[in-house]
Amino acid sequence: MRKQKFKGRCEKRNLSKCKDTVRTYDSLQTFYALMLQSNDDIAEIRCNVVLEGVGDEPFTTDFVCTKLSGELIVRECVCRKQLDKPMTVRLLDISRDYWLNHGVTDWGLVIDAAKK
Repeated sequence: MRKQKFKGRCEKRNLSKCKDTVRTYDSLQTFYALMLQSNDDIAEIRCNVVLEGVGDEPFTTDFVCTKLSGELIVRECVCRKQLDKPMTVRLLDISRDYWLNHGVTDWGLVIDAAKK
């Protein structure tokens, strides 16, 4: 979950399951976008979807995907080291509540692997 007008490194790519150009802001988001692209159960991918009516400054959800069955799934990409930060927890709670209020029950986190 990021601010809509996030200022940072952006990687752009075209994926066949996404109508728009996919913009990813870190390696975890890029990796997960490619995983979704290769998943046969996923029909459509939307990346950086704006959460309408949330706070003064708009935020985005990392991935909103439509399965072949028509069910929506929502995923937020978070680095493990960010999970303890109160702001991260607050933003994830906002995202989860937003999507639950919009009828999406399959909401989850994508977390990078622990370093050995």
